Parts: sequence; C-alpha cells; structure tokens
Amino acid sequence: MQKMETTQSMDLLTPVKLGSHTLSNRMIMAPMTRLRAVGSIPTPLMATYYAQRASAGLIITECTMVSPLSNGYMNCPGIYSSEQISGWQGVTKAVHDQGGKIFLQLWHCGRVAHPSLLNGEIPVAPSAIAPVGELHSPAGKVAIEIPRALEKFEIAEIIEQFRAAAENAKTAGFDGVELHGAFGYLIDQFLQDGSNQRTDEYGGSIKNRARFLLEVVEAVSDVWGAQRVGIKLSPSNTFYGMVDSNPQATFSYVLEALNPMNLAYVHLMEPNEIDLRNRDVLSPVTPLFRRIYRGTLITNGNYTQQTANAAIADGNAELVSFGRLFLANPDLPKRFKLNSPLNEPNPRTFYSSTQEGYTDYPFLEQVAS
Repeated sequence: MQKMETTQSMDLLTPVKLGSHTLSNRMIMAPMTRLRAVGSIPTPLMATYYAQRASAGLIITECTMVSPLSNGYMNCPGIYSSEQISGWQGVTKAVHDQGGKIFLQLWHCGRVAHPSLLNGEIPVAPSAIAPVGELHSPAGKVAIEIPRALEKFEIAEIIEQFRAAAENAKTAGFDGVELHGAFGYLIDQFLQDGSNQRTDEYGGSIKNRARFLLEVVEAVSDVWGAQRVGIKLSPSNTFYGMVDSNPQATFSYVLEALNPMNLAYVHLMEPNEIDLRNRDVLSPVTPLFRRIYRGTLITNGNYTQQTANAAIADGNAELVSFGRLFLANPDLPKRFKLNSPLNEPNPRTFYSSTQEGYTDYPFLEQVAS
C-alpha cells in the first residue's frame, strides 16, 4: 500500500510523489473537453496548448476515445489509430520539452452518444436506458436516444479496447493514464444503479456493478503498472440524469476495492452548482471518502488558491486539480506563487475550433509588458 505522506507545512507549491513520479507542485491541470482535434487526430495547436501549461505538476488530457464507437462528441481525439498516436506524440514531446508530465485520459462515452457520431451504430450501455439531455451532432443538436444493452462478450471486448488504448498511450509517450470513471460515461453507467439494471454478473449488487470498473483498472494496470494509473470518479454528479440509490455505499465499496490496487491516485469530483440544484447529493465528497481511501487523492471542485491550500493542509487530499483556472492562465503556478492577478476564462470559446480562448491567453510577462 502506498503510504500517504504527512501534509504538515505542505501547500500547492510543494513537490509531491505521485505514484512513480515526483511532481514539482501539487497543482494538477484537470482534464477538459476542448474539441480541437481534426478528424479525431491531435493537432500541433493542441501540442502548443498543453505545452503552454507544462508548469502544472501534472497535466491530464481531455477525454480520449478508446475505439471508434466510444465517441460522444464531435472533434474529440482518439488513441486507437496510428495517426492518432502520431498526433499525440507531438503533444507529449512538446510537454516534455518544457519539463512537464502528462497523463492521457481514457474514455468510452457509452450511452452518451448518437448514431450520427458512430457511423450509424446505436450507442451501447449496460442497460437500454436513455440518458437525459441533448448532444451536438453533425446534424445539429439532437436528443440522446435509447442505447442498446451490451452483450456479455462485448463487455470483454471493450475491456480489451481499454487495454489496447493504454498500450497506444505508452507508444505515444505519455507518463501514465487516467480512466474516466465519472460524469455519466460508460464506467460510471455500469457503476450506478440508475443506469445499470442488468441481471448478470455485471448488474444487481454493488459488487457486480463495480466489476466492469475494476476489470478495466486491472487491464490498464497490467499495461502501465498501477503506479502510473489513476481514475476519476464523481459520486455526486447528476450529468445526463445519472443517479444511484445509495451513492455513499456504492462509492465506498469501489474505494475500498481500489485500496489494495496501489494506484497513482483517485481523482474525486465535488458536486457543482447544477448538481446541488438538481437534488440532494453527497457534499462535500472528498472529506467523506478520505476516511475510506488510503491512497493518494486529487480533489476537484472550483477551488481557489486559498481553499485548495486548506484542503491539503486539512489532509483531505494530497493534490488539487484546476480546470478553468488553468485554461485561462497557462502559467497558473507562477501566478499563485507571486499572488498575481488571474486572467478570466471566456466560456464563449471553450468549445470552438480556433486558437481564440485556447492558446492566446496571455502569460504574466505578456500582461506586464
């Protein structure tokens, strides 16, 4: 079991050991969907974007498809073809040239998809239960349709797709991988009983619903070694109508099961304002599950420098991930160190296709000049 270090006198700018890596600080660049890939292939513009933010202790990339039928959004990248691997090699080289470390987030959208994004195929899920919401598709904004339930042999095939994607991530030069087990995508869909009503060994009890998650973790750890694997979980997420009848019991079981696996980290998401408005959810998440998980925790939840330092000082987490702050401030660690003003993120450009709101946020010295 990886021993948690003491948090006494620790803050965001203190180095930390994360799995088999030593990070220069405890500030993680959170995975953020940016939709700048062209034909699902990472581009030089993406390499520039990630390299600009290489002063993060660790960068975790945007969600990345493990197969052609794992896609839920237009212009997101994959890691299943030689062209995609080559594109990601440009990204990892650019980050490493700047002294940074970068993990690839592996993702299968499951039911959060549309046939127009899947070459006409019906999206797959643990059970034939439609999510709540709409998606942008080549035909415009569309309602999400009812998926088809996966056959058991297909579940094994998808686990192998995650394994192959992990191998490809190695070839692409990444420092490790994060499994996207959050926000209502396939791993999360198997875990929560609002989306999983199977009657075989992948449904029913918490143990059975957690089986897919744990088998994917094992497959990817076989490739990388557990010390270079993380997983993101969102116990209070209500995205796409996700719900569980007993989230505390469900996620407690998962975290207990992950304890002996000695992963690099578990990345826990706090509820956002929409989650808190939708229904009564677990909040806060990280202190609740800190009592259960004995490994390294990354917490994410709209933290400021002050609240993030408090989370570390209180022992609730070893590291904190930042999304929009890293998006708008490529040199965020330097700004925190100097207590400098922060750029404001521009939501209008979050999902556009150009450098605007992507690689044109100014560094501190550019603002000063």
